[in-house]
Amino acid sequence: MANTTETETDTATGAGYWQSWQDSWDRQQEWYMPDREERFRVMLDMVEALVGPAPRVLDLACGTGSITDRVLKRFPEATSTGVDLDPALLTIAEGYFAGDERVAFVTADLKDPDWRAALPYDSFDAVLTATALHWLPSEDLAVLYGQLAPLVAPGGVFMNADHMPDPATPRIGAAERAHRHAQMDRAKAAGAVDWREWWALAAADPLLAEPVKRRFEIYGEHADGDTPTEAWHARTLLEAGFAEARTVWRSPSDALVLGLK
Repeated sequence: MANTTETETDTATGAGYWQSWQDSWDRQQEWYMPDREERFRVMLDMVEALVGPAPRVLDLACGTGSITDRVLKRFPEATSTGVDLDPALLTIAEGYFAGDERVAFVTADLKDPDWRAALPYDSFDAVLTATALHWLPSEDLAVLYGQLAPLVAPGGVFMNADHMPDPATPRIGAAERAHRHAQMDRAKAAGAVDWREWWALAAADPLLAEPVKRRFEIYGEHADGDTPTEAWHARTLLEAGFAEARTVWRSPSDALVLGLK
């Protein structure tokens, strides 16, 4: 975890400093989703299978740039544009990727009808997002899918990995959730940092305190979204103009849905 004293703050902006925050974000997310890397692996497998190893990527609701980081490590010839509204997570992302000409970041609100005007390109080979769009109510998400379809180049892909529980199997869902939370409790007892604790640590950091303050002014504790089913996502992508849409990865609680132009 990144920590600085006042006298260290001016020199604490190097790659290692932001790497520590990137790593701590990953660990916090993995506490909730121990299979997080598996969904990223399948996502990148499908990128390579459908658009090749040098894609132009839009990292949608990018946060600290977790997807961008994995894209560039696997596909060194790729480029990525990250878009988000969160000033704290974008501060980490911009610090972590500073100097990498393959990466750009855009501050935009996905609820703004004109958010696409801020993007540097009219189309992308792959639009990728993970564990972010559940912040949007489904009616807003359907609008967003309609806005995304024209951004995806012919033959390109959109992929969303997110919470997509199956309401048809409540007993299975309840058992999986109880098992997962028991594992989380054990990890917490061993020192894992949860969402609120991570944000408290970020708020105490001299370089992140102001962006964190602005972040909570924008979002509050957590935005009010919902978690429609994977069938809803696939159907809505088809209605938005994608040629094909289906689930390409699934856990008991989450899924990765792919739309192909």
